[in-house]
Formats: sequence, structure tokens, C-alpha cells
Amino acid sequence: MIVTSAVRHAAAGTAAVLFVLPVPVATASPVTSAQSLTTARSSSVGEPTPPARQYVDRARLARKGTQVQPLAGAPAVPSVSALSWVVADASSGAVLAARNAHRKLPPASTLKALFALTALPRHDPSTQHTVADSELTGIGDGSSLVGVKEGYTYKVSDLWNGVFLSSGNDAVHVLAAMNGGWESMARQMQEKARSLGALDTHVVSPDGYDAPGQVSSAYDLAVFGRTGLQDPEFTRYCSTAYADFPAGSWSYGIANTNRLLTGADGVARYPGLIGIKNGYTSNAGNTLISAARRGDRTLVVSVMNPQGGGGLAVYEEARELLDWGFEAAGRVQPVGSLLPVRAKAKEPREARAVTATRDGGAGADGRAPLAGAEAASAPGRRSPEEEPAGPSAGLPLTLVGSACAAAVALWGWRRRTARRA
Repeated sequence: MIVTSAVRHAAAGTAAVLFVLPVPVATASPVTSAQSLTTARSSSVGEPTPPARQYVDRARLARKGTQVQPLAGAPAVPSVSALSWVVADASSGAVLAARNAHRKLPPASTLKALFALTALPRHDPSTQHTVADSELTGIGDGSSLVGVKEGYTYKVSDLWNGVFLSSGNDAVHVLAAMNGGWESMARQMQEKARSLGALDTHVVSPDGYDAPGQVSSAYDLAVFGRTGLQDPEFTRYCSTAYADFPAGSWSYGIANTNRLLTGADGVARYPGLIGIKNGYTSNAGNTLISAARRGDRTLVVSVMNPQGGGGLAVYEEARELLDWGFEAAGRVQPVGSLLPVRAKAKEPREARAVTATRDGGAGADGRAPLAGAEAASAPGRRSPEEEPAGPSAGLPLTLVGSACAAAVALWGWRRRTARRA
């Protein structure tokens, strides 16, 4: 009788609790949710379709000859005599057109762009340095010089003006000595080139002076130019047309040897030219990295060793390529990129084991997956980690048990009260 009454109270209490409990909301599986979301998005009115991803075949730049993918209305690529050249968008790194982009050739003083990328961040421009005699030894015969003298004190900014404007190998030697020495500087430059994805470059002489085995490519030079434009100091030096160079108690003027920047020797200045670096040796011929801005677009062009037109042809051919690049923008598809190829991160061993297990294959140790793992990965089942957040199926059972306990306690209290009465 007592047990029956207790059960009756428990049942009543349980029913009351279950009556007020909200009905659990069913949680869709991740696949169902993704499908529903996709359906909802596709049915929304006026939502724009994302543009198709452009595929860039990086191997195309390794081919010989001129590489370009014109669209309707694209201008014809100019016919220039340079052994190799590249036209690229400085912002995105997209190569608009190129010829023999990875052909390895002597770079001459355009290699100073890589020297600057490597050494420029090491010293504050206002730092003063007194030149030692040992720092001016080993300068190649016939080198271009800015006039650095031993025993004189120069600001670092003065030395960089000597590098960019006068292409002074004496200034390069001093700055290299301040950054670990000549051989160390060559190694540092080599490492910098590799980090930028410039794999054609082999550094022997940091100033670009002809040396056995020293090579670069139009592609790598364009990479150096684009990277330099991202550094305000580099950009300031390479775009300076004229500066004063100290000589003890007095100074003298120096002019940038980039004729497209200064308009010297009958070469018309290029509108919007930012500058960067030119070079010449008897072995390399004339070389040039140029960058120019027009509106909201900046282009970088590299030209190596024109075969006709004399010593100033490198500037005129760069002009033609810049003009073409601005006109062709938006009318050609990229044939490559100046951005380095990012290595794929290695997947952790544990992740590979889990993937193999879920695919029903062997684990990382080559053994078949355990039965528990198979059950967790079977279709329609979830492992504990995959359970979706939401109302738990165990919650109503817990409340039912609590209601039963409360009903029994209530019955006992009423029975004690009746006895006292």
C-alpha cells in the first residue's frame, strides 16, 4: 500500500515535470546544415557570384620566347632586342608578359638592388661611420665610384646615396664591411634571394662587378624591384635624382645614372617613374630595373642586355614595355607571378593517422584501425568529439529521476504530518 502510494506520487510528479519540459529541438548533422546553408544562399535574391579563380601556370615562365595571354582588345607586345625582360604588376606580383624570364645572365649593378634589400635595414640612416683603409680594398678595376675616402666620416644615408645614384662600388664595399664583410655579405644576399623565391641568382660579388658564376635573371630582378618598392627607404633612395655627397668640409653634387629618372643624355624622362637601378659591365651589357606609377597602378619592368640600339637602348626598351604594360592592364591574363611559392605545411602524424582511420584504411603504423575507430567513423555515427552542441538526450532522464525523488520526499512528509495530526 505504501509502495503503491509512493509510486503514484512519483508518477504524478514525473508527469507534471515532463509536461512543462520543452520539447528538445532536433539538431541537424553537419552535412545537412551545410546543404541547407548552401540552398539558402543560392536562393537569396541578388547575391553576386564570386569570380572564378584564375589559374597561373608558373612553369610557363620557364619556356623560351615571349609569353603573353592576350584578351580581346589587348595591344601587341612591343618587339624589343633585350635577351630577356619581364613586365609585372607591382601590387599583385602578376607577370603580364615576359621573354626568357628565367634565362641566367650577368646582372651588373642591378644586383645592388638585392644588396640594398639585404643590408639597408641593418643601420639607421643617421648613423655615422669613419671609413678604414681596409674597407676600400678589392674594388674591381674600372668600377663606378662615388668618391668615398678613407678617414672620412659619412652618414649611412650618404653611403646609400652613393650606391643608388652613382652606383658607387666604393660605397658598397664600406657598407658590406659594416655588415660582416665581403664574403659574409655575399652569403647574406644569397639567402635573401632564396627567401624571395629568386632562385636564378648566384651572388659572388655584392656590387654586381663581373665575376665567374655570378648570374641573375629578368624574373629575379623584377622580384628585387617589387620587393624594394615595399620599403619606404629603398623607394626614397632609388627615386632620388640628385643629392649632395660630403667630402670633408665641403660636398659636391651627384646625379642618378638612371636616365629615365633624370632625362640625361637625350633620354626623355618617363612620366611617373619611381626609379630603382640600372647597370652596365662589358660582360653583362646594359641592365635595368624600372618602376613607374600611373593612376592607381604601379608596374615593375626588368630588361637585360639589349642587342641593338646602343648604350641607351635599355631605357627606350624599358619605356616601350612600361607603355605596353599600362595599356594592357586588364586586357591580358597573367603568365606567372613574382610571389614566392609557399611550401605546404606538413600534416602532423596524428592527423594523418586519424585521416587514414576515417577513410577506412590502415593507421600511421600500417595496422588496420581498431573496431572502436571504425564505429566512430561509420556513416551516420559520431565520435564524442563530433557531437553537436544543443539539448542533451540525457537531460530529460536526469529530471525524471529528480522528480521521482521529490515525489517520494513529498509523500513521506505528508505521511509524517498525518501521523502528528
